[in-house]
Amino acid sequence: MQAANGTVLRYGDNVDTDVIIPARYLATGDPAELAKHCMEDIDREFVTKVQRGDMIVAGKNFGCGSSREHAPIAIKASGISCVIAETFARIFYRNAINIGLPIVECKEASERIHAGDRVRVDFDTGIITDETTGETFRGQAFPPFMQKIIDSEGLINYINSK
Repeated sequence: MQAANGTVLRYGDNVDTDVIIPARYLATGDPAELAKHCMEDIDREFVTKVQRGDMIVAGKNFGCGSSREHAPIAIKASGISCVIAETFARIFYRNAINIGLPIVECKEASERIHAGDRVRVDFDTGIITDETTGETFRGQAFPPFMQKIIDSEGLINYINSK
C-alpha cells in the first residue's frame, strides 16, 4: 500500500456525519456532487482550501452520528487522502474501509499535529510523520486484507477483482 502526503485540515472531537455531509445533500450519491458540500456546516471554506492529497486530523469519535456511507464518500471525493483521529465511530470506520478511504487511529498524532502541518502516513507500518515538526507517531497499521480493500478503491472493487 502506498503512503500519503498532505497538508492538514484540523477539526475537534465528535465531528458527526451531519456536518461531514449535511442531510440536505443526501438525495445524490454522486461523489463529485457530495464533495462540493463536504464539511460545509463545520467549515464553509473546506471546499476552497482542500487540495488533492490533503489530510484531516481530528479528535475523538470522528464520524459519529448516522451510519450514512455518504460521509466517507464525500471526504474521499474531496481529495482527502487520509483521516487521522484519536478514535472513529465504528460504523464510519467500516464505511471508510468499504469505500477505500484510509483512516488511522492515533491519539498522540491527533493531539500534536496542527492545521497547516505537512504530514506523511506510511500505511504499511502505521508510522505518521509530521514533516513540519519532525515528530513521528505510531498509528494503527492496516492488516494486509484491509490494505488490499483500500488499494482496490473499496470492498466492491476488491470482491469484483477476485
